[in-house]
Amino acid sequence: MELVEEDELLSEESEDENSEMSDSALQDAFAKGLLKPGMNVLVEKPKQFANNVDAMKQCLADLKKDLPWVERLDLTNPPVEDVLAKMGGKKESESNGEVNANDDFQREMYFYRQAQATVLEALPLLKKNCIATKRPDDYFAEMAKSDQHMQKIRKKLLSKQAIMERSEKAKKLREQRKFGKKVQVEVIQRRQKEKKAMMTAVKKYQKGMTDKLDFLDGDERERNAPAKGASQKSKKTLNKKGPSAKRKYKDQKFGFGGKKSGKKWNTKESHNDVSSFRAKVANAKGPKGKKGKGGKQNKRPGKSVRRKMKARS
Repeated sequence: MELVEEDELLSEESEDENSEMSDSALQDAFAKGLLKPGMNVLVEKPKQFANNVDAMKQCLADLKKDLPWVERLDLTNPPVEDVLAKMGGKKESESNGEVNANDDFQREMYFYRQAQATVLEALPLLKKNCIATKRPDDYFAEMAKSDQHMQKIRKKLLSKQAIMERSEKAKKLREQRKFGKKVQVEVIQRRQKEKKAMMTAVKKYQKGMTDKLDFLDGDERERNAPAKGASQKSKKTLNKKGPSAKRKYKDQKFGFGGKKSGKKWNTKESHNDVSSFRAKVANAKGPKGKKGKGGKQNKRPGKSVRRKMKARS
């Protein structure tokens, strides 16, 4: 045994030396130009497929076990009859195995009808073997996930919903602001346009190109336009009754326009006119004066007198 191991070690060392020698020899040959293309080509051998039918049957026999149907619960059924196709007078192409795999509807209907056939055959077998097919009312299943985990998921969903609601609300507010800003811009543009038109009309009037001042009444007309129908009745009633007493007094006091400065100045005639002078009123002897009855004035005693009066009491 020891000799065999020594021979193996010596053979490995000799192979290493040969490999080293071969590498150096290859380098020398490459340097001299002795190597030609196609000398070191890997040739793949054709793969051999083994179809051992007997071994496969033996494996299948080992896996196959003779168990009752209750333990296996396997069924192989053809699909049920297509009632709709039968009523429409069409032939069932699926029964002959002619199912178009590219037709999604036909393929799914085939699976559906096959499941129906399986249920129709399985339910009697399950009842025969006393296997319940309906869940009882007091059935409680163990959840795959804990209640804490589901609560976390619920909180996360609620937070996402709140975020979506806030974003929708902010979006609506932005739209409202945009609409308000748009209306504001339109109002400013309209005012600028009206101002420009008024300035043009004023310049025309100043240059003598027109003698109409209708542009000055434009703002009043616009302001009074909504209440035009309501104000016409009041104007008619005022014209019938005439101006009010307050209006008459103000007209009498201030006049109807024109020059008002210097209206109350004294003139030579008004200065010499003393017909309206009243001595009692001027000397405060009448009822409008500051004296009491009998013409005597109620004077307050002096400070020293008040002190004496206070000391006596």
